[in-house]
Amino acid sequence: MTPDLHDLELLLRSDTPIILIESIEEPRVIELFSRLAIRVSEPAFRWTVTEGLQRIEYVAEPEHMLADPGEVLRHVKLTTQRGIYLLLDFHPYLETPLHVRLLKEIAQGYGGLPRTLILVSHALEAPPELRHLSVRFSLRLPDRNRIMALIREEAKRWQQVGDQGSVRASRQALDQLAENLLGITESDARRLIRNAIRNDGAITRDDVESVKRAKYALLSSEGVISFEYDTRSFADVAGLSNLKGWIDRRRDAFLDPERQRDYPRGILLLGVQGGGKSLAAKAVAGRLGVPLLRLDFGALYNKYIGETEKNLRKALETADLMAPCVLWVDEIEKGIATGSEDDGVGRRVLATLLTWMAERKTRVFIAATANDISRLPPELIRKGRIDELFFVDLPTTEVRRDIFNIHLRQRDLDPADFDLDALADAAEGFTGAGIEQAVVSALFADRAAGTPLTTATLLGEIASTQPLSVVMDVQIRKLRDWAQERTVPAHAPSSATV
Repeated sequence: MTPDLHDLELLLRSDTPIILIESIEEPRVIELFSRLAIRVSEPAFRWTVTEGLQRIEYVAEPEHMLADPGEVLRHVKLTTQRGIYLLLDFHPYLETPLHVRLLKEIAQGYGGLPRTLILVSHALEAPPELRHLSVRFSLRLPDRNRIMALIREEAKRWQQVGDQGSVRASRQALDQLAENLLGITESDARRLIRNAIRNDGAITRDDVESVKRAKYALLSSEGVISFEYDTRSFADVAGLSNLKGWIDRRRDAFLDPERQRDYPRGILLLGVQGGGKSLAAKAVAGRLGVPLLRLDFGALYNKYIGETEKNLRKALETADLMAPCVLWVDEIEKGIATGSEDDGVGRRVLATLLTWMAERKTRVFIAATANDISRLPPELIRKGRIDELFFVDLPTTEVRRDIFNIHLRQRDLDPADFDLDALADAAEGFTGAGIEQAVVSALFADRAAGTPLTTATLLGEIASTQPLSVVMDVQIRKLRDWAQERTVPAHAPSSATV
């Protein structure tokens, strides 16, 4: 007996009249209940608005006259036979008082005649009147053993249907495929395995990479979480030597699955706006060599009561499934701002986030960024929830030189042809983004004139631009004063910007 079938049988025997199942795996739910009905010797039915009521343990003609939701509920209420009733995609009809009342009366009559109602949908919220009569059930995600079984099943099917030879695969490719399919539904895992085999009758390293990308696309389909799965390019960004060293000293502890305690949990990156905090968050993922997940608070918020917190819980569940990974929470102060105008949503979001941060057991490293420390509640930045508070200042002279080097190379230009020291000195007070924009603007100017890019053109572009240190002088000085005794500089102290 599978774990899902075992759990459902226990739930069915616990005398719960309404079971809520939020799942996109409708065929799998139906198959489980058809097997369960045979085990417990009870008739089981499925209902859809298109086909009405139909037995599921064996092939039977649907009763089209019971396609109306109100009619089928009346039928269930008046029947003298105990049974299991799967109501598929019933969620739109839960807004009708008549349907809610009928569901309640059926549930209240469970003691006299057990009729178990199973509501199945991709999204399901029980009306307040039914919550004390219902319980939620979630299908388990397949573990590694189950995924290996799915691979064997799909390999056998490919061989039989296509009259082909055995599927070719190395043990390493199989292990990597199974590892990368953890965290998604069984039906999605089966589909991705089938696609990997179908191409050439083999499971290769290229298939593993394709499956990995497809998995990330599935988990980020709602837009709340976005992925940067190949983070190697972020490992050697310019500057941030203190931050990189801190991460490097903790990398093995974070990646060791046997380590049960004392592994790094997260950092908060404070800094001037546009100063490179986002790049620092990416550098963390690059140094750890794990996927980078970005939590988008803009996509998180919903006008409906309770939906924002639900979206956050789903996003955090996705991060847990992707562990080990880095969860980048950009401008966190905007997402947890509290006030009377938001009906308490900010406070509830903060409570959800704090609970997860304190109780999580997975290797999800938080890299949160903030521009305004004054808007952050003290309970968020206390030790235990984050390990360290780093200050990302404007790039130092050495770092500015490295940034010019990087952006020139990215545009197929040889940095040896330029006076990098003069450029770094002239760009004092510039952010990394400002330096990149100066390179781009100078390139446009010289290409329009038909001349190659030179140090003189770059110096002219820099001189014509007001750096961030001038535009935001007051804010930067205030932030630096606050950070001086309270944070660790992300750049090396010996070359700190003044």
